Parts: sequence; structure tokens; C-alpha cells
Amino acid sequence: QVQLVESGGGLVQPGGSLRLSCATSGFAFRNYNMGWYRQAPGKERELVAHISYTSSTHYRDSVKDRFAISRDNTENTVYLQMNSLKPEDTAVYYCGTQWGGRPYWGKGTLVTVSS
Repeated sequence: QVQLVESGGGLVQPGGSLRLSCATSGFAFRNYNMGWYRQAPGKERELVAHISYTSSTHYRDSVKDRFAISRDNTENTVYLQMNSLKPEDTAVYYCGTQWGGRPYWGKGTLVTVSS
């Protein structure tokens, strides 16, 4: 079955960096678009970055020039490099995809940006 497992979250000071990973299995990863999403306490889940199966990318305005999404089709893994982190980036980060007509998510990884 489709499985998505995020890792790499943690506590970081403002201005710091983290690299999130999402290991996938159960589907032909190279043929599917992937996204990183986040959900802060009391807020709705929002799309942070998206990478197509052709590796074209899209970012929400608030993370442009700070975050970079990438994929490794040999490892079936999608990454999110996050630089210049701000307190407002604090959230649970999820990777997701659409397969068989429905969305799939991992369980998420918590990113806390605080001094």
C-alpha cells in the first residue's frame, strides 16, 4: 500500500536550516507529483512546495527563496531544504501525493523555530 514517512524535523533557532525527507513506497514514485504541506496550531493545512513528476517546482510566496523542494527517483524520496527559518514556519510538515483518485499523507514531522 502507499506509504509516506517524513523525517528531519526538530527545534531550530530563527535563521537556521533543516532538511526534511519523505521516504515513499507502494506506488511508482517517479510518475507522480509530490507536495510538502504544513499545518500550524489552529490553522488549516497549506501547500508549501510542489514538485511535478518532471521536477518542475512551485512555492508559496512566503517561502520562496528560502525553501527548496527536490526529489530522488532512485530513492523514491522527496526532500525539502529549509533555510532562513522564521518562527512563523513552525508547524507539522507533511508530504503528500494523489494516487488512485485520493490523497495520501504521511504522519508528519514537527518543525519548531524558536530561540
